[in-house]
Amino acid sequence: MAMTCQAQGKTQVFILMGQSNMLGEGAIGPDNKNGSLGFAVKTEHKYQYLWDKTNNSWAVRDDVRYVFTMGSGNASFEKSQLLHNEWMTVTGKTIGPELGIGNFVGNYSKEKVMILKGCIGNRALGWDLLPPGSEEYDYTDSKGNKWTYAGYHDSPEKWPKGTPPKPMGWFAGEQYDGDTERMGVILSNFTTYMPGETDYEVAGFFWWQGDRDRYDTGLSSRYEKNLVQLITTLRKQFNAPSAKFVIATLGQTPMNATGNEGMIIDAMFNVANGTKYPQFKGNVATVYSHPLSMGGSSAAHYGGNAETYMNIGQAMGDAMVNLLKEDELHNNYYH
Repeated sequence: MAMTCQAQGKTQVFILMGQSNMLGEGAIGPDNKNGSLGFAVKTEHKYQYLWDKTNNSWAVRDDVRYVFTMGSGNASFEKSQLLHNEWMTVTGKTIGPELGIGNFVGNYSKEKVMILKGCIGNRALGWDLLPPGSEEYDYTDSKGNKWTYAGYHDSPEKWPKGTPPKPMGWFAGEQYDGDTERMGVILSNFTTYMPGETDYEVAGFFWWQGDRDRYDTGLSSRYEKNLVQLITTLRKQFNAPSAKFVIATLGQTPMNATGNEGMIIDAMFNVANGTKYPQFKGNVATVYSHPLSMGGSSAAHYGGNAETYMNIGQAMGDAMVNLLKEDELHNNYYH
């Protein structure tokens, strides 16, 4: 018998953040093209929970709501796009990892689920998505040049150490502010976006990002510290101190990678190490995406192969369920 989380009637909200691959570039069609979702489901008979055989159409889950808001920087909710607001099904032209995530957590939860996504492409954790509380730091590059990198709400991204910064039309954390504020609007008007439900709790966060940071060693070397700050700040901002956090690595990066990508994948696994970060023990998990990718790179959106997005989404959802199960086992044992 499957275990379910004890939510006491509250809709379980799972927040998805990152950049373009979290946004979603996996092709849904055409059905006759290997690599599309239609081909995987209808020809290769994979991910069969997505197909309603009775009605010969994409299945619709009436217990999992999918809401996706996208805007550039801190644009207001009204000036941004509401790309999805429906009971979870396959619709549009592309997918991200939300279908795999939503079905796994939806199957586990005895309460209804909202998958709430807020992201846009080409954004760095160390710059655009820098969370509140992040401080300036200095970095010396391979040529011996010394730079000061922006702290939260500083501008520009970096400047020569010892010189005054010359602000540009963007500041550190501008995308973080916008993504979290727009998702906050959804949650503040919860019943509008989750018909029939009035109460919720943020049960978890999903993070799939890192491509933009890998092009700058100064950002890559700071990725772990920024990721720790992100986890801590998101939990505080959404009043969810016990919310679980699942990270996925970049699909092209192997475990023994060196250089900038090596620093990023190491950072992702380090924050899930409960010995190094006792505060994250049992509540943060990292998914190793390399074996799940069908090829290509994060920059090229994995060639648009929908199976990569499904495989990684399922693994992220499974990792979240495992964290929730461990929590439930602990609560049941001590209560």
